[in-house]
Amino acid sequence: MDINWSSRFANRTQYMQASAIRELLKVAARPDVISFAGGLPAAEVLPVEEVAVATENILRKQGRVALQYGASEGYAPLREQIAAMYRAHGVPATVDNILLTNGSQQGLDLIGRVLINEGDSLLVEAPTYVGALQAWRPLAPNFLTISIDDQGMCVDEIDSLDEFSLTYVLPNFQNPTGVTLAGSRRERLVRSIHARGALIVEDDPYHELRYSGQASPSLIEIEAQILGADWNKRGRVIYLGTFSKTLAPGLRVGWVLAPDPVITMMTLAKQGTDLHTSMLSQMIVSELIDGRTIEQNLPRLRSVYGTRRDAMVNALQAFMGDCATWTHPDGGLFLWLTLKGDIDTAVLLDQALEEKKIAYVPGNAFYLDGSGTHEMRLNFSCMSPARIHEGIERLASLIPQQSIVQ
Repeated sequence: MDINWSSRFANRTQYMQASAIRELLKVAARPDVISFAGGLPAAEVLPVEEVAVATENILRKQGRVALQYGASEGYAPLREQIAAMYRAHGVPATVDNILLTNGSQQGLDLIGRVLINEGDSLLVEAPTYVGALQAWRPLAPNFLTISIDDQGMCVDEIDSLDEFSLTYVLPNFQNPTGVTLAGSRRERLVRSIHARGALIVEDDPYHELRYSGQASPSLIEIEAQILGADWNKRGRVIYLGTFSKTLAPGLRVGWVLAPDPVITMMTLAKQGTDLHTSMLSQMIVSELIDGRTIEQNLPRLRSVYGTRRDAMVNALQAFMGDCATWTHPDGGLFLWLTLKGDIDTAVLLDQALEEKKIAYVPGNAFYLDGSGTHEMRLNFSCMSPARIHEGIERLASLIPQQSIVQ
């Protein structure tokens, strides 16, 4: 007798949804498709030779360590390197405040495991990163939303909201919109969350990818300035970072920075999922930090991505200036486009893929209520300026043809 697997799956699986982005990447990977869908780094800036040299050195000198099981918290020298980065910016972090993860996405999963109960109220931006929704939906929380504008989260709206236990924010070059939380709003957000007794998850994967404008302190830096030596006891910000955008996503090395009781509990949760992040990957990252590879590569990354951002903005102005508006990100990998009129971007996507071989992510993927039907996320990092120009021209040619109203 065949098994009815649907009756055997846990109740929480009813809240699991396929990532619109991950599913779309299967199609967008075709060489004939111009993809603005994923948040992929440009392949030509990946430090292949540097990673090869580092790997050879590690295997020759410490191969038995690199290929062995490791501590769940992560490789101690790398944890110290990361902690030192934050001490330089006023956060009194030690290795006990750092947990190394399989990308920052695992950090989101572990936060859910240790800090989110069924029915808890969580505050997220609208729109927000689909990966966070995917990680936390199976836990059946109650999501509250807060709007964003061209200066990021509308922090003033918090006072009028119901109680919540945790807020999730991407302050720098937000995914999906590309907007940055204004410096004037950051301290207000930290103080407001402290006054409520809630927590902040600060997801900051694009921190180093700034192409214009002035940087503001991260939320955890602001909190450390406020709390001083009491940060480890009174801190409420949990910071997620990753080497995926500045080094290589295939290494799958991210980190969590938080007060040590949070790190201790997340470490226990990690032991039940993957035991530890790849020792070899962690040691490669550590060696490349020591060799200043990441630091030295950043100017090139910023130049390449800044040029591609400008290429996309210019192409949009040339071909879609009359039918859309869009954000002007100071960094990151994305901008957010809003079409004028009654054009459903999810419907338009089918036509764009079939007729023009263009991929993007429809806006409704980033909203809890499925709104954003006239919006789309466009990635500018992994296509050349010429391909960006061609792709936007192809996409613009479809707009007058779109007649489906919803």
